[in-house]
Amino acid sequence: MGKYRLGEIATVEISGVDKKIKDGEKKIRLCNFVDVYYNWAITIAQHDSFMPATARPNEISKFQLRKGQVALTKDSETRDDIGISTYIADDFDDVILGYHCALITPQRDILDGSYLNAILHTEYAKKYFACNASGSGQRYALSVEALNSFPVPKIPLSEQKQIGEIFSSLDKKIELNRQINQNLEAMAKQLYDYWFVQFDFPDEDGKPYKSSGGKMIWNEKLKKMIPKEWTNANIYQLANISKESVNPQAQPNDLFKHYSLPEYDKTRTHAEEYGADIQSAKFVVTNDCILVSKLNPWTSRVICGNKESNQICSTEFVVWKPISMRTKGFLFMLAKSAKFIEYCTQGATGTSHSHRRINPELMMKYEFPYNSEIAMKFSIFIENIIEQLHTNITQLKVLTKQRNELLPLLINGQVSVNSDLLHD
Repeated sequence: MGKYRLGEIATVEISGVDKKIKDGEKKIRLCNFVDVYYNWAITIAQHDSFMPATARPNEISKFQLRKGQVALTKDSETRDDIGISTYIADDFDDVILGYHCALITPQRDILDGSYLNAILHTEYAKKYFACNASGSGQRYALSVEALNSFPVPKIPLSEQKQIGEIFSSLDKKIELNRQINQNLEAMAKQLYDYWFVQFDFPDEDGKPYKSSGGKMIWNEKLKKMIPKEWTNANIYQLANISKESVNPQAQPNDLFKHYSLPEYDKTRTHAEEYGADIQSAKFVVTNDCILVSKLNPWTSRVICGNKESNQICSTEFVVWKPISMRTKGFLFMLAKSAKFIEYCTQGATGTSHSHRRINPELMMKYEFPYNSEIAMKFSIFIENIIEQLHTNITQLKVLTKQRNELLPLLINGQVSVNSDLLHD
């Protein structure tokens, strides 16, 4: 199979648009590193999440997102985060590509953008970008020359479009699953806020407590009004820190479900790795655990353990072991709450702003308004939501694995797939 150099069949632009406001610039939306990183395909559905910004007319014309283009993360603190691509599935009149990204415009009579996006997700592409990134230590970057030299297999345009369509269909299924999870989490957070921040939990008559005139009293420890018969509590009163550990290399042939920060950031779940490939001791994770990241707590990373076997996690997580499973749901949402994140962020220390940690002992001393009966009712109420989140995450993992395993086989012509089947 012959190959093109990417620069022969596409135009590559390195983005340099930032958020600084200058006189005479037009208001615009910015599609930045995070948007590209988390989407196989950017569509109109993501439009409202793009960051407001301003830009010069020449920047708008150069970096405006158009259907058929491919956006790419061009520099990052780690080699693993560069070269991650996203297909632009819609036209955007008021969105341009932001800093730390590149924009690829294919020659449409030779190269299909969705096919290029699929190729850029192969292991070969990842290795190419890792080997061709310049820099060390703080930042790695891809040059225009490295991107222009990327080899693209020569196959007929009709086959390219079929491959692109197949992966667009899989991506839509994956994106739908993600949206369902986002909605479920939003529902759980809203309910937590109603009950434990606004104190509008159901009273004895099923009415919202505070809004219906429920009695409030001053709590000196919390320096705020809380419902009568509530008190202040800290996490230590509801959970312990589990430090049970395992050395996976002592079980080299066992398959572990490994929660790490990089994997969680990419998939919101675990990686499956054999013990021989895991380099250091990890914490044991069981069904009754809640994992809370101590690194950069403003980036909330909270995981609810499930019933799967051989679960382990990075020591960058603090493993909460609830004293009672009846309050697990409450603790899970407490760890995701804005006040808890703010508390941990203020208490985090470190020599670099990008690498700050909250001391686990300090984390567990977080004080909050508490009523055990209401907390248990809340946990029961959101039990089904947490179960559905786990189910959807498992489905996401299966779909993503199918996509990644199918990709090289299609590109190399080893298998062919009827794309109509993917629309069922």
